[in-house]
Amino acid sequence: MKKTALLFSGQGAQSVGMGKDLAAEFPAAAALFEKADSILGYPLSRIAFEGPSEELTKTSVCQPALYVHGLACLAVLKEKLPALEFHATAGLSLGEFTAHAAAGTFDFETGLRLVDKRARAMQEACEASTGGMAAIIGGEEDRVRELAAAADVDVANINAPGQIVLSGEASKIIMAVSLAKEYSARKAVELTVAGAFHSRLMEPAYQSLSVALAETQMLAPRVPVVCNVDAIEVRDPQTIRRTLADQVTGSVCWSQSVEYLIDRLHIEQFIELGPGGVIAGLVGRIRKGTPITSVSNVASLEEAVAFLSA
Repeated sequence: MKKTALLFSGQGAQSVGMGKDLAAEFPAAAALFEKADSILGYPLSRIAFEGPSEELTKTSVCQPALYVHGLACLAVLKEKLPALEFHATAGLSLGEFTAHAAAGTFDFETGLRLVDKRARAMQEACEASTGGMAAIIGGEEDRVRELAAAADVDVANINAPGQIVLSGEASKIIMAVSLAKEYSARKAVELTVAGAFHSRLMEPAYQSLSVALAETQMLAPRVPVVCNVDAIEVRDPQTIRRTLADQVTGSVCWSQSVEYLIDRLHIEQFIELGPGGVIAGLVGRIRKGTPITSVSNVASLEEAVAFLSA
């Protein structure tokens, strides 16, 4: 089998109905959602399956929902393809926690408790500040960094060539959008988000998550996990704790992470686990023609099985 890496979705990919058909058809998926409801003490599965959308979109809910959904997708894929092997993992922002769970850094429950802590802390940080984010399209990275410095905001995500997200105080994000064309960007779009993720405004969440990570038992992952902040593989628990905490206020270097997987770890194909197909689109822009299949529901599962069996 080709060298394969698993990629997990981040916040923003969630959609009402996620996991519903998987849980109805596969006991392994249903069991993960039931376990999550029990651990979290609220009906996560019902919100994921039925909505309402406003509830699922809350940071405190959508992050655990995406974590559980990603691992449910993996569980059913393994059921359909018992011989499935993967050689590395990575995840976009929140998805990095799911990637570590898949790689055996920590178990399902430990990861879910960390994600719940992260999600609640980030929601609190959003509510305590007036933050915003903007997508800068078609700009060179060095020029967008100059723009960020000029507007006094942070580089949140380097998603793909020509797609960089800035994050910071809402008024400064408005200024960055108005200046973007002066810094070679084709266009700039304010994003509908709860706050300034991956910026210095998330410092309280960084502090809170750092404490939780320090108290969490971790193992060396069974396969390489490529972290967002440094875009290299992380092996020892101390580095993993640091990179998972740093990511809350630091940049998600997704473009560089995918390049590392292809160029340094020699990954030949990818499996995206999570709703929306967002990651498949980014991988196609980062390295055109890279084989990738996505699993989010029963229909896409069947397509992925055919793709991986070919």
